[in-house]
Amino acid sequence: MAHQPSELALHLNRLLPATPSVVFKACTEPMALAKWWGPRGFTTPRIEIDLRVGGRYRFAMQPPDGALFHLMGEFREIDPPSRLAYTFLWEPPDPDDLETFVVLSFRDADGSTELGLTQGVFATEARRALHEQGWAESLERLCDVVEAEAQSNGH
Repeated sequence: MAHQPSELALHLNRLLPATPSVVFKACTEPMALAKWWGPRGFTTPRIEIDLRVGGRYRFAMQPPDGALFHLMGEFREIDPPSRLAYTFLWEPPDPDDLETFVVLSFRDADGSTELGLTQGVFATEARRALHEQGWAESLERLCDVVEAEAQSNGH
């Protein structure tokens, strides 16, 4: 089904220098997530994950300047190492926030991973743009993490 032009959804693709299984683990294991989750300068001091369909997750995020905040959701699809889908909601939500749905796909690309990300539907263009910026910086950090891991493993 094609997306309607008025639908406020986010679509990103990145090529990451690691296999899909390495990238999938980096997206589902708390110690790995803590190394890259969030825009540059943010930390994720607490990550709780119940990685099963119907299981929940909750992340505490700390911006460089500002108060700690949380995001949470529920896993809807887990198909290692090719697909991960979950709901996403800020806690407490911004008045312009809706619970969104995130789908990550991991496709082998000659030993690298083509990561596809979709998230939506957002209530406003401003909220979609905020998530686009956050994901873009997070995915840059993810790329750095998996690249450093591949180098340390001699690949």
